[in-house]
Amino acid sequence: MRFRLTGDQRALRDGVREALARRFDGRALRAAVEEADGGGAAGVGEARISGEGPGCSEGGGGGAGVARAAAACGDGGSVGAGRAGGPGGAAGVRAGRATGPPRLDRGLWRALGDLGFFALRVPEADGGVGLGLAEAVLVFEEAGRALLPGPLVATHLAAGAVPGAATGETVVAAVDGGLVEWLAEADAVRGDTTGAVPLRSLDPLTPLHRVPAARPAPDPVTVLLTAAEQLGTAGRVCELAAQHARAREQFGRPIGAFQAVAHLCAGILVRAETARAAVYAAAVTADPADIAAARILADEAAVRGARDCLQVHGGMGFTWESEVHLHLKRAWVRTQRAGGVTESEEMLAAALTSGTA
Repeated sequence: MRFRLTGDQRALRDGVREALARRFDGRALRAAVEEADGGGAAGVGEARISGEGPGCSEGGGGGAGVARAAAACGDGGSVGAGRAGGPGGAAGVRAGRATGPPRLDRGLWRALGDLGFFALRVPEADGGVGLGLAEAVLVFEEAGRALLPGPLVATHLAAGAVPGAATGETVVAAVDGGLVEWLAEADAVRGDTTGAVPLRSLDPLTPLHRVPAARPAPDPVTVLLTAAEQLGTAGRVCELAAQHARAREQFGRPIGAFQAVAHLCAGILVRAETARAAVYAAAVTADPADIAAARILADEAAVRGARDCLQVHGGMGFTWESEVHLHLKRAWVRTQRAGGVTESEEMLAAALTSGTA
């Protein structure tokens, strides 16, 4: 079976990448992290958001036109109206500034809604874009590549079921395996958040709460879109490692010429491309076993890829100016979604032993 992207799918991917580059580039990412670290009043990514650029007009063609999109459909779970209150992280003092949970930039969220990001799979008859799961995977891959903050998957699944989710007017969070991302910024929450306790998150742009609620079986679409975000991180750290290996010189030669560094870069690429094949295949078949396998490979590609990318960068990868450590932190947090990789391993093992895989 061949999984080559169609012309429209390539245009969608390229259009979303271009739009996100205009709205949430590296400078905006660092500014968002600084705001989260300092507990300032500005919203996440707020300084770089505008209503201009590809994908904002209704009738745009090519990637910009197709990229009126990315995510929605799904029901189930209870919906709690009203913004969830309470702190979203540990309070403290750093460098003389009070720290606190990051704030989600509503301008960014509405801009994503204008692009169609939260209505990608909503039927056209209901005001959505009317595309499928394969296209959603491409869009979430780009979101992962850009380290786009916010409860993207939860709002995707709520579009069409929660008023305002499809247009970006409503931010929707969801209980996921005993954790909730962005609870304090949510206008609606799917699931029971009684007794929610804030946690200190590894990722400065993913505030977390833990809830004592029961853990239902993970939604396969949540698993697949998480795998797509992990794939985006795997692809991005591969690019960053290769760029640094070509540019950084030691002993009069690019460090990529040394076997140890070349092997690290090759391993990052192999894992990323293996995960890409699995994630794209799962988006086509939508088979739970295929999705579980894709999640396992994507988690490994993202986490190990980011760690090896840090190794290629050396101490520079841990500096505040570098985005490499942010990819690793986000990848670690994503591994806890939808039951974690253990749930996917058990799903795949059950499918293999029953002869259905």
